[in-house]
Amino acid sequence: MAATSTASALPAPAAGFKALIALVGVGFAAALYRFWVGLGASTNLSDSVPWGLWVAVDVLSGVALAAGGFGITAAVYIFNMKKYKSIARPAILTAWIGYTVVVIGLVIDIGKPLAFWHPLVMWNPRSVMFEVVVCITLYSAVLALEFAPAFLERFKLTGLQKFLKLFTFPLVIAGIVLSFLHQSSLGGFFLIMPHKVPALWWSSNLPYMFYLSAIALGLAMVSFESIVSARAFKREQEMEIIQGLGRGVLITLGLYFAFKVGDLAYRGALSQVFSSGKASVFFILEMLIGVIVPIGLYAVKSIRESVNGLFLAACCVIVGTVMNRFNVNFFAQAGPNSNYFPSIVEILITIGLVSLMVLLYRLAVTYLPVFHEPGKSH
Repeated sequence: MAATSTASALPAPAAGFKALIALVGVGFAAALYRFWVGLGASTNLSDSVPWGLWVAVDVLSGVALAAGGFGITAAVYIFNMKKYKSIARPAILTAWIGYTVVVIGLVIDIGKPLAFWHPLVMWNPRSVMFEVVVCITLYSAVLALEFAPAFLERFKLTGLQKFLKLFTFPLVIAGIVLSFLHQSSLGGFFLIMPHKVPALWWSSNLPYMFYLSAIALGLAMVSFESIVSARAFKREQEMEIIQGLGRGVLITLGLYFAFKVGDLAYRGALSQVFSSGKASVFFILEMLIGVIVPIGLYAVKSIRESVNGLFLAACCVIVGTVMNRFNVNFFAQAGPNSNYFPSIVEILITIGLVSLMVLLYRLAVTYLPVFHEPGKSH
């Protein structure tokens, strides 16, 4: 059946739209400056701290925030949870935009934008980074194909739409496999640093923890964007759906918490939770905000039945998981001579990239059939 968009007739608010364009413009100007003067002159990165704000936000956090794409498509097309079909396309859109901006951030960080294709033809199969680059590239292509029906629908290219529909299940399976590979491999980066990453985070199970926490974050992010977009475009909140997402987050967080505590106990590192100085403070904050508090919130019936309560719980998961990625990244590089703080150029580029994600999402939901009326499918 044909899909309809509830937002197509609603123009983006002028003030917010102009502000986003301005922030993207500032970020673009800062990126040009970074390319013009080089990495050393425009950032506070160094040999001791090579992975700064861009890697923490754009790669480690950005990839995890986009994990809702494979989670929702797996629920709909593999586990036949049809009630989530109405949010599959927004979830795919968020993931696609997220990965696109991740790639842009990597190009800005690494430099030499005209050589971005080198890893795809100059293989280094022994490198974890090579595997991540290949998976992110392939998964970005998969997401583009998964979201393509929205463009085809918009321009009434029904023939191509029917043809592409034949590949729905292969694309979904490819997305799940590729997501598992690179979500876990982001944690695998830090396995070579057992003497630098504090024992509160370093573990041979770190790749699996990254993957499990990404699932919880992805579902929370889909819930967050569903609530926010419904308010922004004056749509009715889909309570049954966001409550279901909340149950999924609760189960995943429970598994993550048990896995985390069990891993610490197995490695004899539980005592370090309160005896590792600054690392203990950040670890406890991360676990409280991102795991313990949201588990408590989702477990309370009155909160599960409240849009504001579900929104608060989702925000906690988002903040806590992003803190986890920041903690692992920066404690891995913390040393006696490390006093890194991002430069104004790094901050402006990061703001520009985040604004670009919001702007692209805003444009897509305004002019493409992203949201579907209840009872209709695509």
